[in-house]
Amino acid sequence: MSGELRYERVGAAAVLTIDRPQRRNAIDAAAAEAFRRGLEDFEADDEARVLVLTGAGGVAFCAGADLKAMDLEVDHPAGPMGPTRLTPSKPAIAAVDGWCLAGGVELALWCDLRIATPQSTFGLFERRWGVPLVDGGTQRLPRIVGMGRALELILLGRPVEAEEAHRIGLVNEVVEPGKHLDRALELAERIAGFPQETMLADRQAAIEGFAFPLADGIALEHKLGRETLHVAVRGAKQFAEGAGRHGEF
Repeated sequence: MSGELRYERVGAAAVLTIDRPQRRNAIDAAAAEAFRRGLEDFEADDEARVLVLTGAGGVAFCAGADLKAMDLEVDHPAGPMGPTRLTPSKPAIAAVDGWCLAGGVELALWCDLRIATPQSTFGLFERRWGVPLVDGGTQRLPRIVGMGRALELILLGRPVEAEEAHRIGLVNEVVEPGKHLDRALELAERIAGFPQETMLADRQAAIEGFAFPLADGIALEHKLGRETLHVAVRGAKQFAEGAGRHGEF
């Protein structure tokens, strides 16, 4: 993989690190292609249960597209800044420290969960230069923070500090400085410890069913749930025998 992105296995997680600190981890064409290959490696590894996406250098998670390079493929079917027009089949967590701007916000939104440090700042700053959101941000942001908040951030392009990002639901958790990756890995191990078939089915039903009419969404939930009933039967037997009670798992 490109030296600008590092892929490594840490327990049940695959950690993908954007390693371009000299460019505040902005993404150029080579880094975008490395990101796509990283997702392919993650999908092919059955033992990798969660993808953790982070940035190197302690200054930025990702400052968006590298506007000095200006070499991203806008029409790439997977997405300009990587696989942003795809949905991974397994959960992904963004571990954010520092600046998370423009396309970097879109990368964080691509993940299921977002962990941030207090010094993290989010913002769709591309508004200032007339650059459009083309990596899923206009669709994912309203689904996460609601249409009113999403339009505010899209139209104003203002900075959002970590505390506000947490308050409006853009960030799931704010952790101590330097602990963002540790916390993401902790959550990855927790997710990996659950029966995977039902967890993945519920995740798929939530993601795909979000835009459906209620009846269609419930039908999808029913279909996916029936396909994992054998896991439910096994889990019910374990519960009856005493496992997983009183908050234990």
